[in-house]
Amino acid sequence: MFKKDNWDEILQALTANVFRTVLTAFGVFWGIFILVILLAAGKGLENGVKKGFDGIATNTMFMWSQTTSKAYKGLPKTRRYDFRNSDVAALKAALPDLLYVSPRNQLGDFNGTNNVVRGTKTSSFTIYGDYPELIKQQPMDIIKGRFINQQDINERRKIAVIGQGVITDLYGKEEEAVGTYVKINGVNFMVVGVYHSKQQGGNAEQEQKNIFVPFTTFQQAFNYGDKVGWMALTAKDETSITALKPKILDLIKSLHSINPADDRAVGNFDLYEQFNKVQSLFTILTIIAYFVGTLVLISGVIGISNIMLIVVKERTKEIGIRRALGATPAAIRGQILSESIFLTIISGMLGIAVATGIIALLNVALASMPPDSNTMFANPSVDLRVVFVALLILVGSGLLAGFIPAQTAINVKPVDALRSE
Repeated sequence: MFKKDNWDEILQALTANVFRTVLTAFGVFWGIFILVILLAAGKGLENGVKKGFDGIATNTMFMWSQTTSKAYKGLPKTRRYDFRNSDVAALKAALPDLLYVSPRNQLGDFNGTNNVVRGTKTSSFTIYGDYPELIKQQPMDIIKGRFINQQDINERRKIAVIGQGVITDLYGKEEEAVGTYVKINGVNFMVVGVYHSKQQGGNAEQEQKNIFVPFTTFQQAFNYGDKVGWMALTAKDETSITALKPKILDLIKSLHSINPADDRAVGNFDLYEQFNKVQSLFTILTIIAYFVGTLVLISGVIGISNIMLIVVKERTKEIGIRRALGATPAAIRGQILSESIFLTIISGMLGIAVATGIIALLNVALASMPPDSNTMFANPSVDLRVVFVALLILVGSGLLAGFIPAQTAINVKPVDALRSE
């Protein structure tokens, strides 16, 4: 391996027909290039989708009341009911694996009527009554002031945290929002904080136009009594919310005299379950990338094997002379395998280098995009372990591509080889 004569012979054999060698090497180059690019693209898509979950407690489910679909204990079906404050306490007491149980109320929606006034300006926003834990469940940054705290809840303070979209609609360019007042459905609230939502996608702009007030204040100011519109429930890290969901739903059904078999009475959305589905999708995409890349690589290896068979055929007389001069079958086999492995590794490493360069350029282009861009593609990359796997594949492919030609070479009898023209 370390003899200069061996390397001179390898280079001489490969450069004897440069065009044929380049075409042969291109198969392996293209296979490893496709493999790396597919893996990087899959990782970039995965990073982009996960970026949309940034700041969200993914081990979370949302739950709301709906109309019952089955009669139970003398109560009719199609009965409407509401969650209550007591439900929150019952869930916390019965299920210690729940990290957060955040009751929520909502006033207005995307198409709501004008419900917020400041001076001469009026606009429509979604108003949420929330607990302090919400900021740990929903992606947002407090860029000025603060968020709701427990003291606000206890004292039912009339304070509000507004989004940047609210400032755009109700305030001037240089006007300071914190410390001012906004009137929500006729009730004055003092602005104590401004947030920026991290959410991406189609609703990203709308998410900047929400107003958050203390949950207890919301109930009192807007005559909600002890009504709870919906809840956000987050489980502790060691327990999945999906595993707790049946217990949660059963408890709510028992508290509101709902038929245990009524699956439509309690609406819910399991974010953890959806997140796992996304994870499974990317696992499948990675497997497909390996599968497709490997198939393309195998086609390149087959091409190298075929060309090495032709090379052996052309060098039959040379092999006969070497055998007649005392060359062992192992020496002949080693020479053919060395040529095959060398050609495979060089073309494969060139494929890795070109793919890496393209990925680097793509990352530079993505880094130059605005932070608030809604791209679903971020930081495409390939794990270092993949490079090592690729190297192992290349070495194995080189051995495989050269084995049959090498065996053909050593099976030629010296006398027959010398007779060959």
